[in-house]
Amino acid sequence: MATLKTTAPAANWILNDTADAQETNLWTRLASFADGQKQNHTLWFFVILVVHGVLFLPLPAVLMYYFDAPAAVLAITMVCFFTNLIANMGGAGIRAALALFGVSVLLHLAMALIFII
Repeated sequence: MATLKTTAPAANWILNDTADAQETNLWTRLASFADGQKQNHTLWFFVILVVHGVLFLPLPAVLMYYFDAPAAVLAITMVCFFTNLIANMGGAGIRAALALFGVSVLLHLAMALIFII
């Protein structure tokens, strides 16, 4: 039978000064963001596929046709696409998936800036 307990545990009002101060740098912030997105892994997989398919796969054609970029641009794009596809379909963790996607975004932005400017 459930009973109602009227006694509360004693509250500890002493400030604990020995608490560890956590360093917050870019890596820990990205890792905590990625860990918080674990339940959205399938959504991130679809976002990665859409971004690659719509934005990054046509980019080599534009860069090679209009800006005379070398064929290495196509190779880099295909390697990034298939690396992300295989990692996500192969069951890589959310940290790896987001890290690979971030590297892919940075590479494509760098290629676009190099050949357009």
